[in-house]
Amino acid sequence: MNDLSSVGLLYKLIAFDTTSYKSNLDLILYIKALFEQYQIQVDLNFNAEQSKANLLATVGPIDQAGILLSGHSDVVPVEGQQWDAPAFEAVQKGGNIYGRGTADMKGFLACAVMTMLKASTLELKRPLHLCISYDEEIGCIGVRGILDQLASTIVSPIMCVVGEPTMMQLALAHKGKTVFRAKCCGEEGHSALAPKFVNAIHVASKLVESLQHVQNVLRMQGHQDPGYDIPYSTVHVGKIAGGTALNIVPNMCVVDYEIRHLAQDNSQAIQNQIIAGIEQEFNQHIDIEEVNQYPGLKTSSTIEAVQFIQELLPDDTTIGNISFGTEGGLFQGVLNCPVVVCGPGDIAVAHKPNEYVAIEQLNQCDIFLDKLLMSIKC
Repeated sequence: MNDLSSVGLLYKLIAFDTTSYKSNLDLILYIKALFEQYQIQVDLNFNAEQSKANLLATVGPIDQAGILLSGHSDVVPVEGQQWDAPAFEAVQKGGNIYGRGTADMKGFLACAVMTMLKASTLELKRPLHLCISYDEEIGCIGVRGILDQLASTIVSPIMCVVGEPTMMQLALAHKGKTVFRAKCCGEEGHSALAPKFVNAIHVASKLVESLQHVQNVLRMQGHQDPGYDIPYSTVHVGKIAGGTALNIVPNMCVVDYEIRHLAQDNSQAIQNQIIAGIEQEFNQHIDIEEVNQYPGLKTSSTIEAVQFIQELLPDDTTIGNISFGTEGGLFQGVLNCPVVVCGPGDIAVAHKPNEYVAIEQLNQCDIFLDKLLMSIKC
């Protein structure tokens, strides 16, 4: 193996601007070429425009149940943020490496790629897989294109590790999320005659009232999970746009809202409550579209696979829930395998200017993945 390290590889990965609205192919093709130098099997799964790709790499016997490592290649935008140094040029200060994606989540990708290279030099009794996706940051969109291929290509893994930033603590659960866009329709007219027309913003206000009511019901009467900072399912309005001028009755108002639900709750059932809470005279003027959704994650701490992962981590490692979403629930649903979330870096610095990951965190991840690799070595 060459002298490339996880830290050195992270520098290279940060240099690829893989903001979600851009292509990730340069990064994917770089990793593909690196893997092929080590005779690692690589498959690419492209989007319809052939501008982005998921990557699946495998080392070891494909006919056995193995370990799946998962990470996304895209990052959030840096426009409008004040960075101390160029966001796509990794910079080390003290014990940290700064740059967009260092924590979320190219730090883990660097460690995972290096583990795959090491795996290629060993004889394995079980396979090690690495799946790298695109467009995770905009709703776990890209990975959906490779899920069926995964299910038909590999034996259901004994464990999937999603390397989102958890400070190398072990997370077993997160909420699911469903995004809706409501088009509230009205009738244009002169504001001097406003009562003669349906006001789209007034219609939207009735929707928002119902959202607030359902949120209160969920808070007071819904399922509770004390493992979360907010222990109940939540309803949130994130954006409202409507009206053209003060003296015109608006004919359109668009409301974007989301439901983040516990595993015990069903987003469609919550949505039905929201619709039922709007009076019929207003409801008939609302057209609601489901824009995106991803399932929650819930893995039992008592299963053998989780206990196995615990043994590879330091004794003081905590087990808990995370507040942000991952692709983990999608893997769990399609591959029917246990999923844990564990990776280097702090989600608190993700999506912010001067994002960073501690080198010590990368070292801890390397140690963890090395132990994982040794557990499937012949």
